[in-house]
Amino acid sequence: MIAIVDVYYESEFTRTAVVLIQYWEDECPVREYVHEQAGEQAEYIPGRFYERELPCILSTLEQVEEDVGTIVIDGYVFLDSDGRKGLGAILHEAINESIPVIGVAKKHFFGSNAIEILRGNSRNPLYVTSVGCNLNTAAKHIRSMQGEHRIPTILKLADQLSRNKS
Repeated sequence: MIAIVDVYYESEFTRTAVVLIQYWEDECPVREYVHEQAGEQAEYIPGRFYERELPCILSTLEQVEEDVGTIVIDGYVFLDSDGRKGLGAILHEAINESIPVIGVAKKHFFGSNAIEILRGNSRNPLYVTSVGCNLNTAAKHIRSMQGEHRIPTILKLADQLSRNKS
């Protein structure tokens, strides 16, 4: 299974969504998990995004009953070509490097070694990074996902579920 993960913040809680698909080209999920955690959230600090998201992601992934072969996050795996770790790399370490992690970001992080991909008719790229799998293969997987627009359908679904929108 491929787990697509997204996290949303409100002042008094965090909601994390995990959407599972069997194949990269799937349009419909196999299963969805949504987990809400009460409490104040860590402050956002550029380059230390993981401090906010990692605890939420780990607690939600613990609920997933299916075998996950790849995790896709909304963000970067590595922040620069020197290997400075982003959320994806830190998540990969936290799960004992047992599952490849692909990061998909909407904004460019200066100095990253992300592969830019264009989807649909969008002139704005997505930025793909990875650990545990080849970066070119990761970009190919994200490019192959369903949807006519910049953001693949399943990634958009994870975002909507985390925001509690249908």
